[in-house]
Amino acid sequence: MALTYLARISLKSGDFDAAQSAVAAIVTQTQAEEGCERFDPHPAADGSPTLYIYERWHDRAAFDFHHAQPYTRAVFKQYEDWLAEPVHMTELGDGLA
Repeated sequence: MALTYLARISLKSGDFDAAQSAVAAIVTQTQAEEGCERFDPHPAADGSPTLYIYERWHDRAAFDFHHAQPYTRAVFKQYEDWLAEPVHMTELGDGLA
């Protein structure tokens, strides 16, 4: 069963550019992972230091595999200093018909 998430990453103002670059650096690798259907980061349109990532995974195993990758773990390690608050993950249901 596919899993779809919207991750909200609220960052400290001075760390937004570094965080955005770190996420951008793993997009190609992430999208190439088996089981990754979508991994699309977007900055907030209101100019706030917030990133959103729309991600869809084939199943829980693919989602867990992604989070176990060294490049994903390295970004999470960097987030420890950059986050204004914990990352908020919202699981989304299937799309409306």
